[in-house]
Amino acid sequence: MLRMAFDIGGTFTDFVLAAGNASPRFLKLPTTPANPAIAVEEGFDMLLQQVGATGRDLEAVLHATTIATNAIIERKGAPTALITTEGFRDVLIIGRQKRYETYDLYMEKPPALVARRSIFEISERIDYLGQILKPLDLNSLDNVVTAVRAGAYSSIAVSLLHAYANSDHEKQIEAAFNAAMPDIPVTLASKLSPKFREYERTSTAVANAYVRPIVSSYVDRLEETLVNKGFQQSMFVMQSAGGLISPAIVKEEPIRIVESGPAAGVLMAGIIGAEAGLEHVISFDMGGTTAKLGAVDGGNPAVSPTFEVDPIRYRAGSGLPINVPAVELLEIGAGGGSIARVDLGVIQVGPDSAGADPGPICYGRGGNLATVTDANLVLGYLNPDFFNAGAMSLDLESARAGISRDVAEPLGLSIEEAAWGVHVVANANMERAMRIVSVERGRDPRRYAIVAFGGAGPAHAARIAKSIGAPEVLTPFGAGVGSAIGLLQAAPKIEVSITSILDLSDPSAASTCGQIYSDLGTRVEADLKRLGASGVPNFTRYGYLRYRGQGYEIRTDLPDGQIGENFAAQVTEAFHKAYEKAYGYADPEAAIEAVDWHLVATLPSPEGTLNLGWQAPKDPIPPRTRLTWQPESGGFVATEIYDRRGLLVRKEIEGPAIIEDPESTIVVPEGDVATVTENGHILIRIGGGK
Repeated sequence: MLRMAFDIGGTFTDFVLAAGNASPRFLKLPTTPANPAIAVEEGFDMLLQQVGATGRDLEAVLHATTIATNAIIERKGAPTALITTEGFRDVLIIGRQKRYETYDLYMEKPPALVARRSIFEISERIDYLGQILKPLDLNSLDNVVTAVRAGAYSSIAVSLLHAYANSDHEKQIEAAFNAAMPDIPVTLASKLSPKFREYERTSTAVANAYVRPIVSSYVDRLEETLVNKGFQQSMFVMQSAGGLISPAIVKEEPIRIVESGPAAGVLMAGIIGAEAGLEHVISFDMGGTTAKLGAVDGGNPAVSPTFEVDPIRYRAGSGLPINVPAVELLEIGAGGGSIARVDLGVIQVGPDSAGADPGPICYGRGGNLATVTDANLVLGYLNPDFFNAGAMSLDLESARAGISRDVAEPLGLSIEEAAWGVHVVANANMERAMRIVSVERGRDPRRYAIVAFGGAGPAHAARIAKSIGAPEVLTPFGAGVGSAIGLLQAAPKIEVSITSILDLSDPSAASTCGQIYSDLGTRVEADLKRLGASGVPNFTRYGYLRYRGQGYEIRTDLPDGQIGENFAAQVTEAFHKAYEKAYGYADPEAAIEAVDWHLVATLPSPEGTLNLGWQAPKDPIPPRTRLTWQPESGGFVATEIYDRRGLLVRKEIEGPAIIEDPESTIVVPEGDVATVTENGHILIRIGGGK
C-alpha cells in the first residue's frame, strides 16, 4: 500500500512515501512559492521513480499546507464583503473591550480583514432564543445585493446577530446572493461556527470567506496535478484540530486548515514521545521560515476550541480570533531563513525570512541578506557538502561575507562572534515563545521533554532546553520531514459544535442533551458523506461548561453511548472532576451551565503505526572531526561528527558533537549526552542527567 504525504512550507516542501511495512522514503525540495504544485510534481516524480511506481499505484495522498495562514498574516486574501445586522456594522472593527496590554497607550490592534466600507447592514433582528423580533426586510436585502455586486467582491461572509440560535435569515441572504451572483462563494457564520459571542463568530466567518477563493483555487491546482500523475483516489488534507478532511470540505471551509502543517507536527511529536515513554512533550518544529511550538499533555495533543491568527508580540488576545478547534500552537518568525540585521546597535533576527526564493546567502540562489542558516554554517554546525542529503551544496565563503557585512562590521565583532550572536538571538526568540507555551500556560518545563524536528529544529533545541530547564530533547528519525510523517499517522476526522446554554439542574436537561446530540449527529453524517472516507466512525463527545455566573468555560469530556435519564447527572459529575483537576477545587452545590457542545467522529487510519524504517547498522560508522564553535570551550574546537545512519542502539555520545541526518543536523552541546533509542531516535540528556 503506497501512501504519499507532503507538507508545503515556506522554504521547503517535505515528502514521505510509505510502502506498507517497507522503509519509507524521505525527500525535501525547495518550495516554489509562485506555484507550489511545481515542487509537488517534482517530488512525486522523484519518489515514485525510486520505487518503480506511478500515480496510479498510490492508495492515498495526504497534505498539509500553510496557504490559509499566510494569506491572513500577509493580508493577501480575496476582496471580501461582510453582511451583518443593522446597527452592528462595527462589531468586527471594535472587537473586545479587554486590552491585551492594559497600560500600553499605543497598543496595536491587528487590522481587520475587511474595511468598514465593505461591511453592509441589513434590517432584521433575532433574539438569543432564536425568536424573530424583526423579519428580514427584502428591500434592504435587495439594496445590499446591488451594492455588493457593484463592489467587485470575490467572496461574501454573512454574520447576523444571534444567528446561531436561528439561521433562517442568514439562509435567505445566502439564497439571494446565490441567485444574483452564483459564482461568488458565500460563508454563513451560523453554519461555520454556530456559537455565541458575536465578535469571535464574525471574525471566523470573515476569515473563512477571505481565504476561500485562494484556497479553493490552490486545491483545484493540486488535484489537477495529481490527476495528471495518474492518481485516482481522493486527497486528504490535515485540519487544525489534527484530523484529515476532504478537498470538498477544505474548499468550502478553509478556515479548518489554517494550522494544517503545525498540527501534523504536534501529532507526530505525541506519537514519537509515547514510543520513548514520554507522556509530556513540547513539540518544536523549526523550518526555514517559522518555528512552531505545541504541547502534548499526558500523551494527548493539547487542543483548544478557538485560536488566534497573527498575534502581536505573542500576546494572548492580540490576534484575530478563529472559532474552530485547533491544536494548541504558537508560531513565530524564527526559522533557518530568518534574516539577521543590526538595529540600534543590537542583533535582530526575523520575523522576515529569505524563504525558498532567493533563500539564505549560502544557498547560492541570489539571496544577499544574512540568515540563521548562514550563521550556523559559519559556526561549523552544518556540513556544506551534506546539506539536505547532499542535494544542495552550501557556499561557506559567501555566508561569511554576508555575516561580516550585515552583522560583524556594524558591531565591531569577528565573523565568528557575529554568527554566534545571530544563533543566540534566534534561540532567545524561541526560548521566549517556549516559555509562553510552557510556563505561561501552566506547564512546568522541568516535566516536559522537547521533541525537536524540522530542518533546523535539532540544531537549536538542546541549548533552548537548557535555558528553560527541560531535561531532555528527543529528535525523531526522519526529523527533517516530521510534519509529513505526522500526516501518515493521522485519521480522517469530523468535528461539529453548537452553542446551546443549558442549566443542568433543569428536569428536562437530559432530554435536551439528547436532542442537541441528535442534531449534531445529523450534521456529522452529512460531513462524513462529503469526507468520502470508508470505515465505521468512533464517536466522542465533549463540551464547554461553567459554574453559573462565570464568564468563561472549561472543556469537559462527556460520556459516550446512549443518552439516558441520568445523562445530565453524569455530565455534572464530569464537570466537577474537570474543574477540580484544573483549579484544585470544585463546588458541588453550585449551579452548572453547559454552553458549547461538541461531537467528534473519527474514522480508522488507513494504516497502523508507521514504520519509520530505521534499522540499526551491523557495523558502526566511525566519526569524523570538524571545527565547530563551542562557546563553553572558548571558540572553535575539534568536534566529532557522526553519521546518524551509522549509530548503534544505546550508543552514547558526549557533547560537544554533531549528528548529521540526511534531512537535518543535531547539535549536542558540551555537557550533554545523546543516546540512540530502540526506534532510532536521538535522546539528548541535558547536562548528562539520567
